[in-house]
Amino acid sequence: MVSLNTPLCNFGLKAKPFNLLGVDDKLWTLDKIKGEKGLLIMFICNHCPYVKAILPRLINDLSELKQYGINSIAISSNDTVNYPEDSFEEMKKLSHFQNFTFPYVFDESQSVAKSYDAICTPDFFGFNKDLRLQYRGRFDSTGRGDNPPAINQRDLYKAMKLISSTQKGPETQFSSIGCSLKWREVN
Repeated sequence: MVSLNTPLCNFGLKAKPFNLLGVDDKLWTLDKIKGEKGLLIMFICNHCPYVKAILPRLINDLSELKQYGINSIAISSNDTVNYPEDSFEEMKKLSHFQNFTFPYVFDESQSVAKSYDAICTPDFFGFNKDLRLQYRGRFDSTGRGDNPPAINQRDLYKAMKLISSTQKGPETQFSSIGCSLKWREVN
C-alpha cells in the first residue's frame, strides 16, 4: 500500500463534468447532484484502510451536511482487475450494507479521476454553489485511526459547513492522506 498526501486546494478551480453509473443503476452528472449551496466530490474505494477507518463518521457527516444544502457524491476509480474488492458489484454491496445516503458511482475508464487530478483514496473536493473549488483537504485529524480522540478536528465537515454559509472555504487546510489510486496498467 502506497500512502500519498493530496496537494493543497487550487481555489476557484471549476468542477469537471462527468456522467457516471451509480450503484443505484442511475447515471449521475454534476447538474443532477449539485446542491443548493455546494457539492462534495470524493474519490473513495472499498478496500482502502483509510476509507474503512472513517466510513461510518463520513456517512454521518454527509447526512448532516445535506441539511446545509451540501450534496455529496462518491466516485470509485480504481483498477478492478487487480483490486476486485473495488468492483461495481462490490460497490453495490458496500453501499447497501452501509446505507449510503449519497450516490456511489463507478469511473471505469478512470477519466474522471484523471480530470480532477485525484491521487488517493480518500481525496475530497469541496465546491461552492458555483462549482468552484473551495476545499481539498483531510477528513479529520485522526488520520487512519478507527477511534477519534476526544479533541478531533472535523476538518471536512467544518469546511463544507463554512462553504454553505459563505461560499468560501477555509484558508488553512491540511492535505488528505490515503492509499494511492490504483491505475490500470497500460499495455
